[in-house]
Amino acid sequence: MNSKLNRSQQIMICSQLGPFELKLLYKATIHGFTGAAFHQKCDNQSPTLSVGYNAGGYIFGGYTRQPFNQSGQYVNDDQAFVFSFVDGKLKKYPVVSPPHAVKMNGNCGPYFGESLVLVNGNQPIVYSNPGNQYNFNAAEMHGNNLNLTECEVYQIVFSTKGMIKIENPWRTIIWNIEKRAELMESIRTYKPTLSSVSQARVLLIGQVGAGKSSFFNSINSVFRGHVTSQAIAGSSSTSLTTRFRSYCLKAGREGKPLPIILCDTMGLEDSKGAGLDVEDISSILEGHMPDRYQFNSSAPLHPESHGYRKSPDLKDKIHCLTFILDATKVSIMPAKLAEKLEAIRKKANLLGVPQLVVLTKVDEACPLLKENLTNIYQSVYIKEIMQGASSKLGMPLSCIVPVRNYVEELDLDLNTDILLLSAVIQMLRFADNYFDEISD
Repeated sequence: MNSKLNRSQQIMICSQLGPFELKLLYKATIHGFTGAAFHQKCDNQSPTLSVGYNAGGYIFGGYTRQPFNQSGQYVNDDQAFVFSFVDGKLKKYPVVSPPHAVKMNGNCGPYFGESLVLVNGNQPIVYSNPGNQYNFNAAEMHGNNLNLTECEVYQIVFSTKGMIKIENPWRTIIWNIEKRAELMESIRTYKPTLSSVSQARVLLIGQVGAGKSSFFNSINSVFRGHVTSQAIAGSSSTSLTTRFRSYCLKAGREGKPLPIILCDTMGLEDSKGAGLDVEDISSILEGHMPDRYQFNSSAPLHPESHGYRKSPDLKDKIHCLTFILDATKVSIMPAKLAEKLEAIRKKANLLGVPQLVVLTKVDEACPLLKENLTNIYQSVYIKEIMQGASSKLGMPLSCIVPVRNYVEELDLDLNTDILLLSAVIQMLRFADNYFDEISD
């Protein structure tokens, strides 16, 4: 079988997914425009990319990590999306309702929610109804031509690209117990350069599910000596954090407070009127927002709100803004989310707040790191992801640090600790830059 997608289109798609290649499983003009033929070739294969073609020259389809079957049920997939090629460029429409991302229908081909179906009802036609599961412009996606000339389904298979390792690390890290102890001591003994401030305040901002709360829990775990979970964290399509929280870390169970406060926020969402309101960011950065403030996506904090600090001290303001990004999703960041991050960066720049990026889930993004986390700065693929984050946020690579959070472990890991502690050290250095500007 020959693929109808050209090499450029395949590369464009794979660049959005990770170190993968496309393996053609099903081709309707060969196997038949029927649900039975599709399921025979594609069931229990995942992840997959489904592509439809029509006489108007439109190319469109969908991606899911879930294996197809004929159960008749919806399946959850928070990374599913439908797409089209517009003017030679890939345009993606992320799933709006992850629990209804894909439906397993035996009489049809690939079935994306109730929004897009290829080979509908055992016919070479498309069902198109943008709305609750996926929002897209039908005319732009397929020109309202619902007659299929071809349908292909590809399995997305691992590429050796994710295993490419350079000989010499491009950043130097010492991976031993002594280094961990040194980093912990540097954090414990840190003192802001301004006497009016005893603790650096760092604001964590990121997309829902990126790992903001998990990052705090992970840092807390390192200093507690065991994995702990003070901040609410987990997997959800909407933010589990609904209040503004200022978490003070302690050096051990009954130890002294550390000289850093991590501020957790509601997660960002790409849709308008959902998740953290960008207007609330200014209130947090300037120190107006009280701890435990309940976020309201439709009504940001205002001067008459309960607890609003009208004259915040320097210690109440944010001294370093940290964006938490999921390494597995940098390449498929929705345009609306990128716009929100840009708006937040502009607000922080106006206030002179230094900014850092913490890249989470690096071990999920790169197979080399599942083998050994110390490969982090020898992984070609991780460096490409970091460069992608640098490009999307307009920040230098030196402002981006990768980490691995504790999310399923019960015991601490030396290499994980060192990456986490190195990220905290960078936050304190950036806070120093803020204090230096104030002093000057």
